Amino acid sequence: MNIDEKEDLLNKIKAIPYWYHRIELPYGIITPGWAPINPLAYRIPDTLNGKRVLDIGAWDGYWTFEALKRGAKEVVAIDDFSDYLGSLDKNQRKAWEPFDLCRSALGYSEDRCKRIDMSVYDIDEETLGLFDIVFFFGTLYHLRHPLLALDKISAICKNEICIESAILDDFSPYRGGFGHGYPGQQMVMEFYPGKQYGNNETNWWAPTLYCLMNMTFAAGFR
Repeated sequence: MNIDEKEDLLNKIKAIPYWYHRIELPYGIITPGWAPINPLAYRIPDTLNGKRVLDIGAWDGYWTFEALKRGAKEVVAIDDFSDYLGSLDKNQRKAWEPFDLCRSALGYSEDRCKRIDMSVYDIDEETLGLFDIVFFFGTLYHLRHPLLALDKISAICKNEICIESAILDDFSPYRGGFGHGYPGQQMVMEFYPGKQYGNNETNWWAPTLYCLMNMTFAAGFR
């Protein structure tokens, strides 16, 4: 172990005011974020050997680096840094600085591990090419136009999409909170024009799981 390198890495991590992801780095260091709470719940494939992966809303890059650990030949991470969790100051979210720090520490090249400042609405084949699999985690409910986003993703994804989202099956802020949602395959989506969901004005929509499944199907995923 190089003590000086470890200390330098720790100091760089501490200099970043807010971490969203807990990312395992060399020397037994884990960044001081809190997400993902349960990585197994995302059910991404165990092996991504030779796959080209798009990570939408990458934040600090947990899922980008996880895809590379699982053998992806290339990962492209995009984010537009529009989410401040309803509580962060703008100077707390340091754009790609945490991502770049982790990428360097993990030893991934920029050719294999790209990152682009981009909205999901701007993705297209001409700009990004085609992907085998897309990670779409913690993003759909932040979008004013979620079905448009799914359409855009479908146009550049050859195989499958993995989605994590807020859903309404057992929770609705309009119906009384937890335990008061829309169970039983109801085709429902709620709209939040203010801070109704999570006190975050960038949370716009939440669907039931059944609605989300049908939206994804309508966008072209089978």
